[in-house]
Amino acid sequence: MEDRAHVPPPHLAGHITEHVGYRVKRASAALRGAMDKALREHDLTVPQYSCLELLDERPGLSNADLARGTFVTRQSANVVLRGLRDAGLIDRADVTDHGRALPVHLTPAGRRRLHAARTAVYAIEERMIEAVPRRRLAALLADLDTMADALAE
Repeated sequence: MEDRAHVPPPHLAGHITEHVGYRVKRASAALRGAMDKALREHDLTVPQYSCLELLDERPGLSNADLARGTFVTRQSANVVLRGLRDAGLIDRADVTDHGRALPVHLTPAGRRRLHAARTAVYAIEERMIEAVPRRRLAALLADLDTMADALAE
């Protein structure tokens, strides 16, 4: 059996579950599981819901914009958009006035589905943030952004 070289941890941690990355992943997995369950009742996946939210905020986004905004590849975004279009929740132009990007827009049915699902998703976020004292929420959000920025390439 090979000896493993000792690599000092980035901070004092007695166990893997005390590492920041582990805790962030645990919170992310818990959020994803709760959203998966809630969105199933609205016949949506998390990436589909995320696309609808982005399109409600910024109509006309392209596939590439939606892929970046939902943290999936462009190929995966195409699959998500195809499912949303087949369900009648979005319209996607066949041609564009400029460039190659095809703008995507919510349909009235998409807007209705989003608003129904949003209530469930916001209830999950409310449950999550109620566990953190209000006075610490702004600092938590800033710290999460700072960590993400530190890893951005």
